[in-house]
Amino acid sequence: MASGPPERSRLLQKRPSVDVDKREKGETVKKKWKILLYILVSLLLLIAALIVFHIPILERLLVRQMSKKCIPGVGITLIKKYEIQWSKSYGVIKKGTAIPISSETLFQAASATKLCVAAAALHFVEKGMIELDRNINDYLKSWRLPDNEYTIEKKVTLRMLLSHQSGLPETDLPYRDGTSPSLVQVLNGESPALNRPAKVEYTPGSRWLYSNIAYALIQLLIEDITGQSLEKTMRDVVFSPLKMNSSTLIHPLTVEFSHKKEASPHNASGKAYPADLHPTAQAQGGLLSTPSDLAKLVIELMRAYQGESNLIISKKTAQLMFRAGIQLDAQNFGGIQPYQGLGVFIVKGKKFYILSVGNNTPGSTCWVLGIPELGGGAVVMTNGQQGFDLTPKIIGALLIVNRWPMPDL
Repeated sequence: MASGPPERSRLLQKRPSVDVDKREKGETVKKKWKILLYILVSLLLLIAALIVFHIPILERLLVRQMSKKCIPGVGITLIKKYEIQWSKSYGVIKKGTAIPISSETLFQAASATKLCVAAAALHFVEKGMIELDRNINDYLKSWRLPDNEYTIEKKVTLRMLLSHQSGLPETDLPYRDGTSPSLVQVLNGESPALNRPAKVEYTPGSRWLYSNIAYALIQLLIEDITGQSLEKTMRDVVFSPLKMNSSTLIHPLTVEFSHKKEASPHNASGKAYPADLHPTAQAQGGLLSTPSDLAKLVIELMRAYQGESNLIISKKTAQLMFRAGIQLDAQNFGGIQPYQGLGVFIVKGKKFYILSVGNNTPGSTCWVLGIPELGGGAVVMTNGQQGFDLTPKIIGALLIVNRWPMPDL
């Protein structure tokens, strides 16, 4: 007897071959994806190798990007295990010159200056010379922040100034050419200063607004409680203890720094401009430094966070400094989701990051990155406006090659 219709028997015989075909196609797709993934990872590692190893071909790729983005010079320092791993320099200090960027070249730290000033301010909090949550007018001697309808219930404090929640305006600090406004004139918005005055424009602590003039007020606060200039205080509290011998707030450079070369700023099209740092208001963005000097500060703060050093602040204060506060708009940070710390931005992830970003007009940029729990980080400084676009790519490559966890987006 027949076991069944021949048609059904043939179908049953064909099924295994169909399953084999599907399985083979699936394996082929998997192989293709593996190849594509391998190529992608290889490309990222090649980019990262540019920064880690002196490979001429890959270095030319960075130089090509610098040329494309009109960035004459770049300086990079890598931090690993709470130590400086290496420093590398690319390009020239000024377009049209042959003077190379070196490890001693001074760049504008721009708003990364705020990280240094915040560390100094918290040093005095720790010494009991000022309280974080007390009315700053209780400490000011040479000027007072005017009270108005917004300060009836809440007063401006150092914590609010450090975290851009003081109610003070968002303003650059321009001034008339050939003049040198005093710090008090800057705070009052009086000629020859051309900025908006330090006037509370919303209830302190009620919202976040990035404010340069808030840090000018922190400068006056530090000068009033110490009785000396901000430069002298920074040298005593930060620069000298950390051997940051290539860092200064004085511009034009003094005789002490006359042997060092200064990187000229360049706008987005590559036009060079003379360095035009504010002669008196320094805390918001007046620091001149090198990537390796700023790396020393990052290392010290990370070690303090781990309880391994207290040259500037203790573990308790460092943890307070790095505590994530108000959530900020990721669109303003290239898609990275930051939170406000005290004088620093915090980026969450498997391991949290500290981030300080600077961008001086017409064209100097500085990115400072640290991973306190791993002891890793980097400082990237450029003398071109478009360095603000190139630097995240450099840092991204460093994250990959060092296998550091990616931050939350």
